[in-house]
Amino acid sequence: MRGRFELDLYVILDRTASRGRDLREILDGVIAGGGRLVQFREKEWPLRRCLPLLEDLRRRARQAGIGFAVNDRLDLALAVEADGLHLGQDDLPASVARRLLPPSMFLGVSTHSLEQARQAEREGADYVAVGSIFPTATKPEFQLVGLDLLGAVRQAIAAPLVAIGGITADNAEEAIRAGADGVAVISAVCGARDPAEATRRLLERIRPSLTGRDK
Repeated sequence: MRGRFELDLYVILDRTASRGRDLREILDGVIAGGGRLVQFREKEWPLRRCLPLLEDLRRRARQAGIGFAVNDRLDLALAVEADGLHLGQDDLPASVARRLLPPSMFLGVSTHSLEQARQAEREGADYVAVGSIFPTATKPEFQLVGLDLLGAVRQAIAAPLVAIGGITADNAEEAIRAGADGVAVISAVCGARDPAEATRRLLERIRPSLTGRDK
């Protein structure tokens, strides 16, 4: 993947899931816990309101040497020189975003079907997210696709896969065994009492599963 960032644990920084805590605090916890990749997700604030926070988060991530992506907003990703952009099915088409992004920036796409996953890969996605794998309170409107779709997508495309939706330390290994190269989490870290410990616990479950699968 562009930038060579590790996809094993992809922490999504979401203000609405943070229990009122500043996302800077959450990010610091992710860094302390060994996380190597985060994504900024903000669905409610206007651009001018979220830009100062986004710039500060980007600066902290860069200083820590971890990957930093922006959800949905190509303009914000470019404004803060993020490492990557993540798009959903209702966002800018991946093919268009790929043309507009610098070659060094990675592009990820959320998918909910086999055909969407194939299309994301064709259009230049550097990784494909598949979900929701498990029930999730963060996106209750999303279709529950389960581990079977994850396995089918693994057989169909070569791009790295990220499992998303309801992922916790208790079920992350199931997603890895089904074919995911990593997992994306929101509430499991942002909503945790101790984000650093939550990050460490997730990595303790994920990394041995990845190592064992690749042997």
